[in-house]
Order: sequence, then structure tokens, then C-alpha cells
Amino acid sequence: MMAAALRPVRALAADADFAGFLAGVRRDALAQGIRSGAVDALRRAQYLARVIELDHQQPEHTMTLGGFLQKVVTAQKISDGRAQLAENWPLLSRVYQRFNVQPRFIVALWAVESDFGRTMGNFSVISSLATLAFEGRRAAYFRPELIAALRIIDQGNITADAMLGSWAGAMGQCQFMPSTFLNFAVDFDGDGKRDIWNDRADVLGSIANYIAQLGWRGDQGWGRSVVLPANFDTRLSGLDVRRSTSDWSRMGVRPTDSAALPATDASLVIPDGSAGPALLVYDNFRTIMKWNKSTYFAAAVGMLADGFGAG
Repeated sequence: MMAAALRPVRALAADADFAGFLAGVRRDALAQGIRSGAVDALRRAQYLARVIELDHQQPEHTMTLGGFLQKVVTAQKISDGRAQLAENWPLLSRVYQRFNVQPRFIVALWAVESDFGRTMGNFSVISSLATLAFEGRRAAYFRPELIAALRIIDQGNITADAMLGSWAGAMGQCQFMPSTFLNFAVDFDGDGKRDIWNDRADVLGSIANYIAQLGWRGDQGWGRSVVLPANFDTRLSGLDVRRSTSDWSRMGVRPTDSAALPATDASLVIPDGSAGPALLVYDNFRTIMKWNKSTYFAAAVGMLADGFGAG
């Protein structure tokens, strides 16, 4: 009986603590110049237990690169990407002219992040970020992201109710965190808003601007699938080892197709060991990894882009 009676008391205390936390965020946001109308979004913020469950239950990474690519770089995704390239070619051409990022890579990033805008998440970004910041494990990261989200609302880009995203606060078709949005999202069509949820021009322009600012080279690809010679010394692999493509060729590393390797420095990536996929990657591969620190993510983006064809 006593334990049962204590549960509501604890729930009330937790609610009070969350309300107190939000009050502190409100004070900080107002002090940083965010107007009260935008900060009022905190009044509707809810503590989402499901967000904490998802944060704590992220599975350990056990999938191989080969398995990941088989799951992500599918015939359907490549077909959809080619259709998106054709449908959006005039817009993508303008984006390319401005940011010098090849259209096929813009569409590949769009594909991996949100399946061309079909999977953006349906969590309230304000509630998700408030929950993660309040929980405390990564408060130093999520509290500033929450204030950044309020600033996005204050700028008139979107309303709090329409600001939906992943459980971790990644937003829209680009899956930008709020701070990334503030730094890199663009109003490509000039309508006065940076809308990465519904505005195709802003989505594709923002993807291109972000990867360009990270150091993208528009005159270069990402890398190549290669075949290793027998008994290759895998200690020569890794992103910290750079050699010219001519050096790799002399060592017996060969592209899986007949096309010649470009004259550039490259690194050999073989996450699954010599029996798995081998990739000879260039600086743009590293740039994709600044977007997402995963060799699997970068390889998927590169291979999808290649699958889409010219552009």
C-alpha cells in the first residue's frame, strides 16, 4: 500500500522537476534574445518516456558493411533516386551552380537521410530535445539544441507544432539537428523561410550547402569499389593511410570495373576485413563522414550516387 501511494507522489515530483527545468530553459532563451512568443513553445513541451527508452536502447553495431549496403543500396532506392534526379533536374542544376555539389550526391544524401522525404520522424522536436536535455546524460549537447530549436521558431521558419523529427531531434528531409539548421539551412527559393520539411528547393539547397561547407570537392567523386590481391597486408588499410592511386595500383589494388582510377590520394577502407568489401576512398568520402561519422553511411551515399548515374 505504501509503495503504491508513493508512485503518484514521485510522478508529481518528476513533473515539478521537468517544469522547473523548462522554466530555466525559458529564462536562458529569453536572455539570448529569443522572443517570448517563440519561447512559449516550451509550455506545450512534454516529457517523452519513449525518447529515453530509444536513447538507452540503441542497439550495438553488429551489422557488417556488406550487410548494411545490401539493406540500404537497393535496386528500388536506385530506381527512386534516378526518378528524383530526372524530376528535380532543373532545380538540382541551379543548386549545383550555386554550391558546386553534383546532383547525384545531393539526391543520395537525401535518400539515406529521409528516403527522399518519406521518413522524417513524427516526434515533437521541442518535446524530444527537452526530454533528452532534462534527463541529463547528454544535457550539455541537448540543452543548446533545444534553445536552437526555439530560435528557429522565432525566425519564423516553422511553428512549434509543425516542427517534427526523429526521437533525437533530427529534423525534416535533411535530418538536421537545430544547430546544423541555423548554420547551414538555406532559403533557396527566397520565400523568407528556411523550410526543410516541405520546401523541395530549401531541402536540396540546404543539403548542398552543408556538404559544401564541410569541404566537398565538386570535381571529384567519393571513391571506388576495389579488389585486393591475394594475401594483401590489411595493415595498410585505414583512413589514416594515404597513398596515390598509382601506388595502390602498383600494389595490386584494382577497381571492380574497367574504369581507370583518377590521379589523386586515396585510402583503403575494409571494415569487414580482407574477405569483405574493399573501398578506395578520396577526400570527399571523409567529407561525407563529417556529416555522419560512419564509414557505412559514407559508403552508402557514394554507392547510391554511382547507381543513380551521371549528374
